[in-house]
This record gives sequence, C-alpha cells and structure tokens, in this order.
Amino acid sequence: MTQMEQILPAGQRDLRVDQIIKLAVLAVGGQGGGVLSNWIVAVAERNGYAVQSTSVAGVAQRTGATIYYVEMLPESGAQPVFSLAPAEGDVDILIAAEMMEAGRAIMRGFVTPDQTTLIASTHRNLATVEKVVPGSGISDSATVREVAEKSAKTFIAFDMEALALKAGSVISASLFGALAGSGALPFEIESYRETIRASGRGVEKSLAAFDLACEAALERRRDPEVVPPKARPLTADGPARQVKQLEALGARLAALPLPAQDMAKAGLRKVVDYQDLAYGTEYLDRLDAVAAADTAAGGAEHGFDFTLNAAKYIANAMCYDDILRVADLKTRGTRFERVAAEVSARPETLVQVTEFVHPGAAEFVSLMPRWLGAGIEKSPGLYKLIDRMVNKGRRMRSDRMVPFTMLYFMGGLRHWRRALLRHSREMAHMQVWLDTALARLPKDYAFATETLKARRLIKGYSDTHARGLGKFDRVMQGGALVAARQDAGDWMGRLIAAALADPKGEALDGALATIRSFVTPDTEITARA
Repeated sequence: MTQMEQILPAGQRDLRVDQIIKLAVLAVGGQGGGVLSNWIVAVAERNGYAVQSTSVAGVAQRTGATIYYVEMLPESGAQPVFSLAPAEGDVDILIAAEMMEAGRAIMRGFVTPDQTTLIASTHRNLATVEKVVPGSGISDSATVREVAEKSAKTFIAFDMEALALKAGSVISASLFGALAGSGALPFEIESYRETIRASGRGVEKSLAAFDLACEAALERRRDPEVVPPKARPLTADGPARQVKQLEALGARLAALPLPAQDMAKAGLRKVVDYQDLAYGTEYLDRLDAVAAADTAAGGAEHGFDFTLNAAKYIANAMCYDDILRVADLKTRGTRFERVAAEVSARPETLVQVTEFVHPGAAEFVSLMPRWLGAGIEKSPGLYKLIDRMVNKGRRMRSDRMVPFTMLYFMGGLRHWRRALLRHSREMAHMQVWLDTALARLPKDYAFATETLKARRLIKGYSDTHARGLGKFDRVMQGGALVAARQDAGDWMGRLIAAALADPKGEALDGALATIRSFVTPDTEITARA
C-alpha cells in the first residue's frame, strides 16, 4: 500500500496523479535523444506545465539505449512530486528512436494496451549483438511490429530516419514531429515549431524534418511494402566482342535446371565482375558438371536444390576476398557516389575519404606468384622480416592522387590473380569441398546439399577468413562423423547453425561434443584421416 493510499479513503485516487503525463524516450548515441528531451521539456513549459526530466544512460555506443524520462503536470502553483524513472505499466507515451528499442520497451513492460501511445521509427541501427554473430544476427522487425500493434493503445511507426535525412537533419527532429502529429500531448502543433525556433541551431532543417514527420503521423502513415527487386538482365556496355562473349555465356544458363537459373545468372554476373569473362566460363563449366550429377541423382524430385545451392556457393568461393578485390572496390566510381550520398554531400562539396588498411605478412605473401610465396613461407626468418615490415596500420586518403593511384594499380593486378599463391590455394580448397559434396550426392541428397551450404562459413580476409575457415574445417569433420547416419543432413545443418551462432564457436563445440558422444572411435579416426 502506497503512502497516498494510506491517506485517502479506500477506493479513491488522487486525481492529480492521473493528470501527470509520463513520457519516455529510448535513444542511442548520435540520435539526439538529449535534444529531443530538452524540446519536450521546453514545449511543455511553453504551454504552462510543470516538468521534470531525468535520464538513465545506457552502455557506450549501441550496446544500450539511454532512457530519457519526462513527467509533466499542468501548473497549479503547488510543488508537484515527480518520479525519477518510468514504471512498468505506467507510461503514457513511449518514443523509440529505432525499431528494436520499441521491442525492448515492450519487453520491459513500459508499453500497455490501455494507456501507452507508442511512437517508433522503423529503420534499423544494428546493435553490437547483431553485428558480432558470424551469420545473420539481425533481429526480425516484423515480429516487433506485430507485437507492438497488440501491446500499445496507439502505435505510430514509419521510417523517421529517412525523413530526417531527406530534410538534411537528424532523427530527433522527426521524432518531435511524430509526437506533435500523434496528438498524445494537449499542445498546439505551432507551439512545437516555436520550441524548435527558440533553440536557435539548425532551425530550418529541423523544422523541415519536423513537418515531414508531423504530417506522416497525422495521416497515420506506414512504410510502403518492400517489393523484391527483379532479377537484372545480364547485359553490359563495352567492346562488341566482349559483349557477345557475355551474351554467349548468358545463353548457356538456359541449359541449367529452371529452379537454378536465376541464382546462376547472379553468380555469373558476380564472377565476371570479380575477374573476367574467362572466369565466368570456368564458373559455368563447374555448374554444368554439378547439374548433370544432380539430374542423375534424381534432383528433379528435390527441385534441383543441389544445383541451386551450388550456383550460389561456387560463385562465392570463386570470388574470395583479397587485397586486390578490396582495392578494386575502393577505387570504383560507384563507391565514391555511395559515400557522398551517405554523408548527404552536395555536388559542390569536397568529400575526403580516409581508408584504414592493416595488411599482414599472410596477405602480402599470398599476392606473390605461387613458387615465390610458397618458398618464403618455408623460410621462417624471411617471413617474420616481411611481417615486421608490412604488419602496420596505415591510413590512406583515397580522395588524393597518390593513394588513389596506389589502390587503383593494386586493383588492376587482378588480371594476374590466377598466377598468385592465394588463388591456387583457394581453388584447391574449393575443389575438395565440391568433390566431397558430389561424392555424397548419390547416397544422401540432403546431406550433399548441406555440405554445399557449409561454404557460407568462409568469408572476408585476414583474421576473419582464418576464423571462418577454422569453423568450416570443424563442420566438415563433424559431417564426416555422421556420414553413415540416415539423418546426416539434419546433423550437418545443425553444425552449420551452431557455427553461425556465436563468434567464439562455443555452440559448435557443444554440437561436436554431442556427435562424438554417439559415434564409434573407429568412425572418428576415419573422419580425421
């Protein structure tokens, strides 16, 4: 029983408590949560309300949101007593600067269907826990939206970040506009605008973002449904001879099983862009052999799933990341256009781009011809000397002539990629993986298909590539342990999922331990061999 309930007769509430408006804002660093909180306080005071604002800071930079809490009450001359933090089941307005923050607010009990107006931006600003997962750790926004519809009294949600960027402002202005348009506070919309004007900084752009979001909230607008992009045609501009060669490669796609053709088209486009037309021919040669084996193994009954996955993962394996690829991508015109768009640069604005590179001896030696690189690796002293020389972090201004020329020259070396040590090893590793999957295909279709999917564990370069390669090898060893079982495909899928579950590989350790608990010693020795 609270102190107020002890003073008042049973069943009677102090009406002044019901007049208190309780508002919480959940925002992370860089989203202007403090500015928004100050605006809310200012607009309330402008309308004759007594206000108190507090904040509870989260952990640094996107591992936790700061909760800004505001309570307000019509000014009566008496000194009100406000709470310092929001309470479960007693928040009138909840503003979430990002979709997952809305989900966290619901989980914490701040959103209730009989009281809370929930205002949330639908864009995503990925949390650290979503980024560190080796696979896709991105949370499902659709699930949060579905729960929010049921959990809130009123749910207003649209991409407020996009509206802020359109106006050249930040999301705090859009959130303020959505609050005004929601009608959750008993204030005239013009008083919100007066509050922004009184702030005196970035007024015009803030007002533009405010008006866009306010209008969207008044109309209870929602984001348009995302339409999947149509497959791009396999066309290119360039010398007539090369265009004809590309068209000839495209014509070969029609001979592949229909379910795999779109994926094969995407794969062909990727490998040609990565290397050249001859590389595209190698890709289709491998895919033709896979399709023939798939057909012989009854692939039609399985929707040619084996060929479809082969089209994806063979292309990924052939387009491994190396220094040449990174340099090529960093010097493309489309990349500078994207950077300029991301920072909202005007045509007359000079954009400076600083690249951070940190090559080690492994990356440097892998760019040497096969015979030279392999020889250096056999000489520990020489290898350590090279590592001391190159294993240093460097910053390069790719908007300047000399650094750009260096990167451009490095990207152009891709024409000699086939002669390099890294390429020979990547192709040999890919062939062993593909041969293993093809050998399993006639015996166990699902197991062979999951073997192809294991390739998704290998990505990136340097330490990222090494970690992925280590997990891949362990998954393949685990697959060999269960190869004789009827549920080998299921176990292979579980191993891949475990490898993608966490960066340290603890889930994979557990899955492998489970497998070893029921396999015979002879089986394990054979798998290791």
